Amino acid sequence: MISRFVDVCSADDRIVAALLRGSRARAEADEYSDLDLCVITRDEAFENVMAEREAFVRQLGEPVFIEDFGLDRIVFFILADGTECELVFGREGALAEVGVGPFKELIDKRGILDGAEFPFAELDPDERREQLRHVLNWFWHDLSHFMAAFGRGELWWACGQLEALRRYCVNLLRIEHGAEAQDEAYEKLEKAVPPSELAALQPTFCPMERDAMLKAAVDIVSFFREHAPRVAGAYGSKYPEELERLMCDRLDELALASR
Repeated sequence: MISRFVDVCSADDRIVAALLRGSRARAEADEYSDLDLCVITRDEAFENVMAEREAFVRQLGEPVFIEDFGLDRIVFFILADGTECELVFGREGALAEVGVGPFKELIDKRGILDGAEFPFAELDPDERREQLRHVLNWFWHDLSHFMAAFGRGELWWACGQLEALRRYCVNLLRIEHGAEAQDEAYEKLEKAVPPSELAALQPTFCPMERDAMLKAAVDIVSFFREHAPRVAGAYGSKYPEELERLMCDRLDELALASR
């Protein structure tokens, strides 16, 4: 695959450089690792290459899956031969925007990679605070949904809300450790958060049974209340104390009614 990629990039005069990145560039890949690549185009050719990125992928093989998930300058694809790839596009005049981390040079037609570094972009402090604000408030909003579902006996919905609450806790820990909150909260979680700090959440993966689910909800809320005010204080965010009080009172009432 890398050989095909090099051949395609070498033959395309719109492309000035190509990189191998990710776990393979760091010599950390295993049998489950995908292939992380990057192409750098001439400035004037960038929009054209982006418009034809599916055609570019088809030169590498027959895709059975191709999607950008609404992201700029990136495409994910799986080829019929089983190759999974994440391909980033950059342009020569804006190398600082590439942000692919450690890399290995595959092609450099103009010497633009000499001494180049592509550090991962750090999350803007305002964006981090917004992520935290979302976690701090929406946790309690989704707890309300759990209680409604549980009270109505709609256990599938309630189970889904338990999972949402657990992901808020996981993303809270990510933020506490300087990582970015993610939609796929569990992805590579052990690298972002010490497993010992996750241990209290492990028992909350429970059977779809009323008593077990209610206990899991109480334990998740206890975990969140232990960590959230501290993280909020560390980042100068307002913690919704009144919202916490209101929802915890309702959870107590639900627990009493369920005995």
